[in-house]
Amino acid sequence: MVKIVEVGLRDGLQNEAEVLPTTVKIELIRRLIAAKLTHLEVTSFVHPKWIPQLADADQLLLQLPIEKQINYRALVPNLRGWERVKTPPLHEIAVFISASETHNQKNVNSTIQESMHQIRQVIASAKLQSVPVRGYLSCVFGCPYEGTIAFSAVEKMCNFLFECGVYEVSLGDTIGVATPKQVQLILRHLQPTYAGKLAVHFHDTKGLALANTYVALEEGVTTIDSSIGGLGGCPYAPGASGNVATEEVVNLLHGLGIKTEFDLDELCEIASWLQQIFQKSLPSKMLKNYLAKKEVGGL
Repeated sequence: MVKIVEVGLRDGLQNEAEVLPTTVKIELIRRLIAAKLTHLEVTSFVHPKWIPQLADADQLLLQLPIEKQINYRALVPNLRGWERVKTPPLHEIAVFISASETHNQKNVNSTIQESMHQIRQVIASAKLQSVPVRGYLSCVFGCPYEGTIAFSAVEKMCNFLFECGVYEVSLGDTIGVATPKQVQLILRHLQPTYAGKLAVHFHDTKGLALANTYVALEEGVTTIDSSIGGLGGCPYAPGASGNVATEEVVNLLHGLGIKTEFDLDELCEIASWLQQIFQKSLPSKMLKNYLAKKEVGGL
């Protein structure tokens, strides 16, 4: 069974110039649930000064649809963010750190050492309330400021997150420079120690996100981060494009004969709806094909 973590509401919307009203976000959540997605990262508790697109985090939590089997999570940068967490409706939180010193400072205005201290505090507080914590590791495959990242740095940060108590680490290709061979090599180094505890988070800057996803699946990874319509990017990673599109990942899974409950047509409809809201073409190739077939009556 492959798990998809939908990050469009957080990683996707934070990179859009337009700020969506809370009501529209709630409608998006309802539609994603209708498409059978069950793991939704709905917002971030980063200070609104830095990510104004997610300034309504507290209000959003009050309006989340309460549905059985739906796992809501939010990104928490520090103890101030943790103090805003409401459980329920959140089932878990996520913390993040970069394998690149420069990117970490640009992203959160903290050194890696300072971020490690903050993460320890957040996870310790979450443990007291029995709240599961997921870890994000950025710039695993390359950094916009430092270029290639040594595997030793990736391994060190990965070990750190697990030692702190996260249940899973999502390996992030923050600027979309990973190649299938690189993905294979890194996973073959990490999987013997952390099999079943690793996820992947690919951006599609060079058009390889889907190929990298395929390699990750071949290497035994069963948790994939994706964003509806291919929304996404990183405000502090110049050149980063959108995430791998959720509908493209689902199409890949179905093409590989992997059974899922995800509704591919509904996911394409959601992406089409978002395209109209933002009044721009979304990067999803699957969406473009879907709309073309729909126009000529092929659906």
